[in-house]
Formats: sequence, C-alpha cells, structure tokens
Amino acid sequence: MKKIIVLGATGSIGKSTLDVVSNYPEKLEIVGMSAHKNGDKLAELGLKYNCNNLTLTGCENSKNNTINFYGPTQLLDMIKNSGADIVVNGIAGSSGLLPSVTTIESGIDLALANKETMVMAGGIINNLVKEFNVKLLPVDSEHSAIFHLLENCEPDDIDEVILTASGGAFRELPIDKLKDVTLKDALTHPTWDMGAKITIDSASMANKGLEVIEAAQLFNLPADKIKVLIHPQSYVHSLIRKKDLSMYAQISAPDMKLPIQNALFYPRMERVESTFLDLTGKSLTFTEPDYQKYPMLELAYKTLELGPKYYVAYNAANEVLVEAFVAGEITFLDIPKITKLVINSDIILEPSSIANVLQIDSNTRKLTQELIGTKI
Repeated sequence: MKKIIVLGATGSIGKSTLDVVSNYPEKLEIVGMSAHKNGDKLAELGLKYNCNNLTLTGCENSKNNTINFYGPTQLLDMIKNSGADIVVNGIAGSSGLLPSVTTIESGIDLALANKETMVMAGGIINNLVKEFNVKLLPVDSEHSAIFHLLENCEPDDIDEVILTASGGAFRELPIDKLKDVTLKDALTHPTWDMGAKITIDSASMANKGLEVIEAAQLFNLPADKIKVLIHPQSYVHSLIRKKDLSMYAQISAPDMKLPIQNALFYPRMERVESTFLDLTGKSLTFTEPDYQKYPMLELAYKTLELGPKYYVAYNAANEVLVEAFVAGEITFLDIPKITKLVINSDIILEPSSIANVLQIDSNTRKLTQELIGTKI
C-alpha cells in the first residue's frame, strides 16, 4: 500500500486524487488530508477514506471534533509525522511553498500541482530534492506531459518544449472588449473545471506565465527554449521538439486524473479510462498567443530575463491583484498594468533561502497593495 497525503483535498486536484485512490483501494491509502476552511467536507472525506490526520489550515478550531490539526504550522507537523510515502500538493497559491519544503525535508516524495513552489523557489527545491533523495513529480498536465516526454532524452537532444494553453474565457473576445469584462465573465472557462483563482489566471494567461517559469525551473531550460501555443481543444497537453526538429506530443482527453495517477504510480502506468481519446473526426488547431491580449504572459517571459527574485514578485503581485479583482477593487486590465509596475521596480533581496523568498513575497504584496491604493 502506498500511503498518500492530499493537500487541498476539497479542491479540484484533491477531488481528482481521491477519485484515483478510490479506483485502487488495494494499492493506495490516504493517511492525511488538508483543506483551507471547508471543515464539514474535510470531515466527511476523513470518514469516507478512514483517515484521522485532518488539517484545517484556515481556521483555529471547528465544530467538527474529527479534525485534529489547525493552521499552517500544524499542517507541517502533520506532514512530518504522517508516515506518508508521497504528498500530493494541490494547495492553491504561495501558501503551498512551505508544505512542499517540509515534504521534501521529511524524505517524502512530492507530487506537485502547486506551481508556485517552483516559481518562487525552484533552485532551492531542486537542491533539496537532491539532498534528501526524493522524487519530484509534476502534476500540472503540461509539466507532467513534458516530464514523461523528456524521459530517456539527453538535455542536448531538446530543441524546445511547447506548452499548450486553452486561451481562457476571453479567447474569442476582441481586445477592445476586455475593458468591460466582469468577474463572472472571467470565471467561465471553456474546458477545465477549476477554482476561481486559476480560472481567472487562465483568462489573463498569468497561469500560463507561471507555467513557463515553472518549466524553466523544473527542466533547467532557458526562456528561448520554452514556447506557448493556444490549442482550444485541450487534447495536446505539451510537446517537445528534438534537435532533429521532429516533434513528440502527449495527447489525451482533458482530465487531471491522468497526471495525478501517473505521479502516484510512477514509474509504472495504469489505465485511466476517462482520458481515452478517439482522434477520428477531431480537429487540432494551434495559434500563437497575442501579447497585446495576454500581457501577463509577456511579463512572465520578462521575469526569466530579470532573474529568480522577479519570479517571486510576479507571483505575489498576481495573487494580490486577483484578490482585488474578485473584491471589485480593480478591473481585469488593472492586473497586467499593476504587475508591470511591480516587475519594473527594484527588488534588492536575492531568493537564496526560503526566508528571503518569503520576504520578497511579503515586500511585493505590500508594494502591490500600495499601487492598488493609488488607483493607477
């Protein structure tokens, strides 16, 4: 039995992970779960999967006495003492960083859906993975695809990697209409059923910007070897082009259970029926993203030129700005406008330690809030 912790158990990644576990009760066992504030659902899942290690990170207490850990610090304690073989980190945002670090330092393999871990501290994470001799298995569909496509490839064999993007809620919307979009508009994703933050990031393509930075960190690639193509059908999850200019793709019906299951069973593979795709009659189309329509993607590439401290700043600014957009404090177009101001600011600290990473994150959030307040 492989013992699994699911962080963010009530979110979309968590739900898909639990579906995979339910399909293999003789091979997979849940030994820990966390949620942010949905205590009732977490308690229900604990009962269903006979799991006693339940952590509610966004509350200090709960009416439900089956939850035994509270807050971010106790979550780290739960990870350390769980006896888990692998942690699936499906936490959204920068709050997923410290659980990733604790997982690795506890000698536990990490199935990583929290892209902010690599965006904020990729160099540190890669060093920790080597030091503690654990596996880091990407769970984002694009990075999971690249991970498997690159297996048995020498670094010099790769000409480029290509991440695909759906184009988000505003793929078909003319640029001049973006000034009028609402929160409800931004939350309407054409392909994936995801949380509010990642759906808004998909609409702005900040999500793909974060994935470009993550790919650079995960696979040690320069910016000019990472390309993005808009692929509305979402069947091709990523491609690689080898030095002979031939291309290889990972193609399946869009379902997060595939990368999650591949991570849980790595290096073996099992069938994932829901990802079966019959290409008969299907059309696959690809277009270049328009940086005028998706300035957050262009800004992500700019951070790769500026260096790792700007990766942290990009993520922190975007998180604050998405929250402000959800709260009605700014417009959708203010997100890239203010992010650009943040990226053009001076950042003194280098992300040479987790403490420095967290300080850059904190400083950037303060600056972003100040910029929001000026109504620029």
